Amino acid sequence: MTLFQQAVAEVNRLPMDQQNAIAALILDELEDEQRWDRAFASSQDQLSKLAARAREDIRKGRVRKVGFDEL
Repeated sequence: MTLFQQAVAEVNRLPMDQQNAIAALILDELEDEQRWDRAFASSQDQLSKLAARAREDIRKGRVRKVGFDEL
């Protein structure tokens, strides 16, 4: 039995209102994950440009260590 199946079996033992509350949480989490996946996928060009600019700034010495970088 998978961990998911174990969780479902436990949830099935709960009263219906608690089952619905847990189901709503799971569905919200899945929707949120899909939203992040879409946002990340649609921003790859912009992220690539930002990464290239950061590498260029590092190469040209325009970056200094601050905060946690100094640990």
